Amino acid sequence: MTVPTLSGRGPARVAGRPSLGAQLLRRKPIAQMVTEAGDAQDGPRLVRSFGVLQLTMISVGATLGTGILVILGESVPLAGPAIWISFAIAGLAALLSAVSYAEMAGMVPVSGSSYSYTYATMGEGMAWICGWCLVLEYAVSVAAVAVGAGQYVNEALAVFGTALPDALSQPPGDGGMVNVPAMVIVLLATALLVRGAKESAWINTSIVVVKVGILLFFCAVAFTAFTAGNFEPLLPMGAAGVSAAASRVFFSYIGFDAASTAGEEARNPKKDLPRAIMLSMLIVTTIYVLVAVAAIGARPWGWFDGTEAALVKILEETTGQPWIGLVFAVGAVLAIASIVLTVLYGQTRILLSMARDGLIPAVFGRVSRRTGTPVVGTLLVGTAVALTAGLIPLGALADATSIGTLFAFGLVNVAVIYLRRSRPDLERTFRVPLFPITPILGAIMCGYLMANLGADTWVVFALWMLVGIAAYFSYGRRHSKVAAMSSADYLEVSAARPAPQHS
Repeated sequence: MTVPTLSGRGPARVAGRPSLGAQLLRRKPIAQMVTEAGDAQDGPRLVRSFGVLQLTMISVGATLGTGILVILGESVPLAGPAIWISFAIAGLAALLSAVSYAEMAGMVPVSGSSYSYTYATMGEGMAWICGWCLVLEYAVSVAAVAVGAGQYVNEALAVFGTALPDALSQPPGDGGMVNVPAMVIVLLATALLVRGAKESAWINTSIVVVKVGILLFFCAVAFTAFTAGNFEPLLPMGAAGVSAAASRVFFSYIGFDAASTAGEEARNPKKDLPRAIMLSMLIVTTIYVLVAVAAIGARPWGWFDGTEAALVKILEETTGQPWIGLVFAVGAVLAIASIVLTVLYGQTRILLSMARDGLIPAVFGRVSRRTGTPVVGTLLVGTAVALTAGLIPLGALADATSIGTLFAFGLVNVAVIYLRRSRPDLERTFRVPLFPITPILGAIMCGYLMANLGADTWVVFALWMLVGIAAYFSYGRRHSKVAAMSSADYLEVSAARPAPQHS
């Protein structure tokens, strides 16, 4: 059957609009999502060019390096030598959610990630909240990672006896005026994304290879200075400290979420997305724990307090060769650029899905015929993120990212449970093992880590949600295309089965 489309220009019609309560609960049919993502979509569409390698590299690129390269110095004082346990706990929470993402990605292979999954299961109200959290998660995480670039640029320049002044390498509040390296990296990533997704993916793959190489090189050097006594006492800050650090570093694991935003640009999304998500989680968690153990083994945990670019300093002190620190610092800047590129990519694709549904202005959903990318939306997002990266301190950014990520992940776990009960007929190319225990544990872990974030972070999150609610009632509710469907069309689309995706 032909599925009625929701595409079109201008505000959605008001006639026959459901009541507020009914609109908030109205779910977007999966068949409609698949239709919009496929050949039936009106106008220019995203190009399907990614295989499992590119999807895995997007996931690894968006994840690997964030917690180790950027916030290790701020996280170790929270957990002490048990920081590697914090990474393992955060990795376990992410893995429990990752298997839920893998199941949903196989059923709903579109660009919206957890926003689309929530829209299909819990309705427009929760979908808007999830999408608003994802805006916080992605945009702020890009800024948080980019902030760390200034540290490594200065470490590279130090080899030549110079450095950027604090005024140009630190944001206000950290002794500077603006973090220029952070802004430059975001703007360069924006320019690359505008050129095309395929080109960006291959550049990202090359950088990921370099990133893995420098982290393994660090481990090899750090283990030569390994001291078992550095792990005693293991829990100087108690279990609460380990939990607090795990909550902070959790945003290091959002990479697989970025991979799920590539659903409309994957050649075989139903099979390749689940594979890429699971493979990337295995790679990232293993390397994070390995690097954390090597770093603590090489230096006492108190040494990390206030230390910027800690891994570079460990290499320089261990080898006595400044050039090794230079090589690692340059590699770290490339690694940060890879994270910025892939997470910024995910942000633009989520906004594209929200714009397609009419919940945000259509400008974010316009795809260029020449490049096959949302050019204007990418430029707007890149500019906003660059300003955030240049002006906001790292610690506040990291915690705000974690709370938005955890909330979105928790919703995906709930979505898997709901669809298993309500739509057992849907094709599932990957199934969550040990159902329903796994998604229930995933949701509980997300709630636990959220509870360990500070009161200031919760205040920021609450304010962000209030702004989001105001934005929905002032724009999203009136322009929602799902709400504008007649009851007959909505029932027809809801009853349709998703058409098969072509490789």
